[in-house]
Amino acid sequence: MVMPMNSATAALLPVDAVLGWVLAVFLAAAVAVTAVARLSPEQRFGRAREVLTAGVRAALQLAAVSAVIGWVVHSGTGLLAFVLLMYAVAVRTAGRRITSDGSWWWTALPIAAGVVPAVALLLATGLLPVRGIALIPVTGILIGGALTATVLAGRQSLAALEQRHGEVEAGLALGLTARDARIEIARPAASDALVPGLDQTRTVGLVTLPGAFVGMLLGGADALTAGAVQLFVLVALMAVQAVSVAVTLELVARSRLTAPRRGGHVPAVDGGRPAHAPRPSERRRPGKPRAMTGRTSTPTNSSTTARTSGRRRSAATPAQGGG
Repeated sequence: MVMPMNSATAALLPVDAVLGWVLAVFLAAAVAVTAVARLSPEQRFGRAREVLTAGVRAALQLAAVSAVIGWVVHSGTGLLAFVLLMYAVAVRTAGRRITSDGSWWWTALPIAAGVVPAVALLLATGLLPVRGIALIPVTGILIGGALTATVLAGRQSLAALEQRHGEVEAGLALGLTARDARIEIARPAASDALVPGLDQTRTVGLVTLPGAFVGMLLGGADALTAGAVQLFVLVALMAVQAVSVAVTLELVARSRLTAPRRGGHVPAVDGGRPAHAPRPSERRRPGKPRAMTGRTSTPTNSSTTARTSGRRRSAATPAQGGG
């Protein structure tokens, strides 16, 4: 049975059995390619299962949202609850993507630090009305951007510290604090988290027409208004992501957001200092020899010494008699 559609919906995509079959084909292709190419960190089929799970979850979640969105956008309590739900899911997703230890909840800070000021500014200036039909999509776009930036910055920063932990220890030996030594290594890797947003902004209108632009056109807005709204979303998104990356980098540098220890990596103790790294008071000063704490001597066996002396005297006796 084909669902009734208005003109805007019909112009975009018919919701019928054909759509379901096409979605199933695309999902099966994604799973098959991921599995055959073994596009997974362990080169097995873990990522293929994630692709399948993500597709099924997306269908169920969108069905649930479609069923309740009409009530949410017209209810103050429902609107607040829905925004908090989006934030909580983003925090949980980002945390578990970055680490599997108990520090995952720190991802709540970079996501909130980027999104809350941006939404507050938009509400205060009146650019964003306090209505669900406007607040939910804009807030969702900003939370999604902060989620992506936080995950990329966290994962790449921790990977850089894992691979280059010797350089961190060298910085500590030179007198840097634990935070400064770690941030110098993690900063270049974390900055790459801004690349997807930059590329999206650079190519907007030339390569892609983002969802806000297309949605407003389908809703009946003129092209100029749709373009202005899309520009506003993209610029706000860059600001949100920059803040999220900066806060995530700081959390990693201060060892608040950590990764489970792997083999060969020295655990961070004493405020982030590796266990065998010298304290500032214990480091050598240039040009000053290290003090000797004692000499190592080999113990002498008295009986062995006596026997050796006796053999030497007996060997010398015939030579003296023959003279």
